[in-house]
Amino acid sequence: MEKEIATLSRTKQILEKYSFSFKKSLGQNFIVEPNILHRMIERAGVTEETGVIEIGPGIGALTEQLAKNAKKVIAFEVDGRLLPILEENLAPYSNIEIIYQDVLKANLHEIIEKKLNNCREVMVVANLPYYITTPIIMKLLENRLPLKAIVVMLQKEVAERMTAKPSTKDYGSLSIAVQYYTEAKTVMSVPKTVFIPQPNVDSSVIRLDLRPEPLIHVKNEAFFFQVVKASFAQRRKTLLNNLLNNLPNGKANKNIIEECLTSAGIDGKRRGESLTIEEFALLSDRLYEIFK
Repeated sequence: MEKEIATLSRTKQILEKYSFSFKKSLGQNFIVEPNILHRMIERAGVTEETGVIEIGPGIGALTEQLAKNAKKVIAFEVDGRLLPILEENLAPYSNIEIIYQDVLKANLHEIIEKKLNNCREVMVVANLPYYITTPIIMKLLENRLPLKAIVVMLQKEVAERMTAKPSTKDYGSLSIAVQYYTEAKTVMSVPKTVFIPQPNVDSSVIRLDLRPEPLIHVKNEAFFFQVVKASFAQRRKTLLNNLLNNLPNGKANKNIIEECLTSAGIDGKRRGESLTIEEFALLSDRLYEIFK
């Protein structure tokens, strides 16, 4: 029986056979430790009723393991050089479909509806390309896809930002966006030594369980995120300063912004990183009445 794709010897054999060279611009780092993938799929809770979307399958190491556990796997790959490699290595599995398209441009609602409609649940499970992690996560969340969870391997520092609590150095607009839509927790640490080529940083596997409803309700979601972003524009500045400098016509509305802060019970001398998501919701609702 052939070794798993994720073993070092098999990976090297595949790379040599196709004279494959890694493209740094595509953030290509392949895992060469099958046990990491086994544990990742276990933490995700993938079953024979699960439909899985994978992003960036590479040579198919994780794809192979997903196919063994899931009902159907849809994998998005942008590097055309990987087409023959994936077709050959994943040929034994009839429940995999590779889509050669940038996932950021794909209509995921349509793909889930047409290709995963016979699955009891749909999850995203992937080793995400580092250079594009945040845009992918935000697309998956903002599109309000019918997902049970997103379980992805990414840079440790990004995972720390996504799961960060208020008044910590990692807490910021990304933490709030992710926690607004999901319950986020880190479920695994992954050392850089299990990849080729070896990246400069360690990784983590993060699990994002989609909330049925956002954590808080706000009058205008786009404006809420605008206020959050403005509040973190310059971390060392006070909340009031950031709002004055980064909201449209902020300086011209200084008195009104100060009144909104006071009525929300928030001291403008605080920094954005000290506010809870509930405080941001209260503040944005007060400000929205003025700035809408």
